[in-house]
Amino acid sequence: MPLFKKNPFGHILFIKKWLIRVLGIMTHQRYKGFNTLEIEGSEVIRALPGENVLFVSNHQTYFADVVAMFHVFNASLSGRSDTIKNVGYLWRPKLNIYYVAAAETMRKSLLTKVLAYVGSISIERTWRADGQNVNRQVKMSDISNIGKALKDGWVITFPQGTTTPWKPLRKGTAHIIKKYKPLVVPVVIDGFRRSFDKKGLHVKKKGILQSMVIKEPLEIDYENDSVE
Repeated sequence: MPLFKKNPFGHILFIKKWLIRVLGIMTHQRYKGFNTLEIEGSEVIRALPGENVLFVSNHQTYFADVVAMFHVFNASLSGRSDTIKNVGYLWRPKLNIYYVAAAETMRKSLLTKVLAYVGSISIERTWRADGQNVNRQVKMSDISNIGKALKDGWVITFPQGTTTPWKPLRKGTAHIIKKYKPLVVPVVIDGFRRSFDKKGLHVKKKGILQSMVIKEPLEIDYENDSVE
């Protein structure tokens, strides 16, 4: 790989690789140490194509959820079965994993900007901004960027659009599925809300059993299924 090769968003892959390695080592004990992460579905990850895959997950914290997925996905691709034991899988991480996040969140600090470089597709939320409810039109450039990321690799999205429990799914995810026809893989997580603060940056309680279940890809009739 050329030293300064870039991804479709202009990020230098060499820098991204080292950020994933360093952040991965720094966060590993959050899932296998202070707390325990129970994993199911590593074989599903290994069977997926290299691009146009959309992971659809519930959302419990801003960052701990997606960081755990980076760990689990890379550990699974390296041959580990339902475990993130031994961080050697971080040496050659998959560099085309992206996640959808609110642009205002990713601009707040140096740390969030670093996390954005690792793989954020930063979008403008249509329903909330600066802590207030809003009603904005979807930016077509945001949709296009998600499509660009799908063409390059895997995308993680949280269609509830919030860490608040039991909120309905946002329709935008269904439109993305209809437009780009990705392989859709459901992910169900639990225990993160008890383990971490809302942002997912600080351990709130130790000794919590967290779980992540990667389900088989959905069977979707892209031409006839409703986007509703």
